[in-house]
Amino acid sequence: MTMVRKGQAPARLERDEFHRKFIGQFFDPAFEAVAGELAKVEEIAWQAYQDKRKAPRTVKAGPGFADPDYDLSIEWKQTRDRLLAAEAKQKDPATPSRVLVINASARNDGTCPSEISKTWRMSNMAKEVLATQGIEADLLDLSRLTSDYDRHIHPCKACVSTAMPLCHWPCSCYPNHSERQTGDWMNEIYERWVAAHGIIIMTPVYWYQTPSTLKLMIDRLVCADGGNPDPSSTQGKDPEIAKRIELDGWDYPKHLAGRAFGLVVHGDVAGIEGTRRSLSDWLNWMGLVDSGSFGQLDRFIGYYESYAESHDVLDRDTMFQEEVRNVTRAVALAVQDIRSGRVIPPDARLKDPRPK
Repeated sequence: MTMVRKGQAPARLERDEFHRKFIGQFFDPAFEAVAGELAKVEEIAWQAYQDKRKAPRTVKAGPGFADPDYDLSIEWKQTRDRLLAAEAKQKDPATPSRVLVINASARNDGTCPSEISKTWRMSNMAKEVLATQGIEADLLDLSRLTSDYDRHIHPCKACVSTAMPLCHWPCSCYPNHSERQTGDWMNEIYERWVAAHGIIIMTPVYWYQTPSTLKLMIDRLVCADGGNPDPSSTQGKDPEIAKRIELDGWDYPKHLAGRAFGLVVHGDVAGIEGTRRSLSDWLNWMGLVDSGSFGQLDRFIGYYESYAESHDVLDRDTMFQEEVRNVTRAVALAVQDIRSGRVIPPDARLKDPRPK
């Protein structure tokens, strides 16, 4: 059995430091009127932190789990049940086709930029095209991370790098109530990916990369590619058990495989091709299906022109707008072909000799 390495984690907070962090969220002088009440809440939060009460409300796992008597987080169990229902609906040939359109820009007019993004406009172009194809469009606007109250996509903790079975599907790292790592949006986002027959990602380039809003979601989707659907099998987050399970043989289930995908990547100076390729590689790795040459697009909007006039440039670039619509049409056609059985992804009929 390989050894579990230790020694990196920082020391736990002392009481004074915990107080400083806790009370800092109530900086507004208006909270001084309830200082006594806040002190009581702080004491409860301190006890939860000391006791590491990550999941304070649990339910027995029950039938179908490796350990039916294991105490599962109620929140995780509810998310898992929604995913199972969404998957059953997605696989039902009688249900309408559904495409998840992801606006990855962090900009909207409800926060500091005070203006909508060009990516948002493209996402709505896609919605309009899907409507003409009789396909349901689900628009996921990741800019809400910057404008909504207490909305988060918490970072991936890289459980998979300890052992794949330690990475649960859906992710069980959050919420962690003892660390105040709550308000995690991914529980809803997982369901929306599962319910979709196709995915279209619309993204700008930020410093040669995807926006952090998109990268946060990408990292947290690692559990969709090989993740363990049974936390009771690893007794929660027991690394020794998880390593033993992986070394005994793990099948790396691809929970989102078979869905069609399309990409629109736009920029103003550089980075569009590399970003588009990395996204395409990632989606292919997860077993999603490329919608063909018209299903991927990288273009500059206002190459080396002013940011102030970029929306005006998009208004004038009607050919680019039509290319965006073609990406959507390509995904719509791919979804129809996959659902009808006319197209069967090659990897659905092959066995990977070296799964990862």
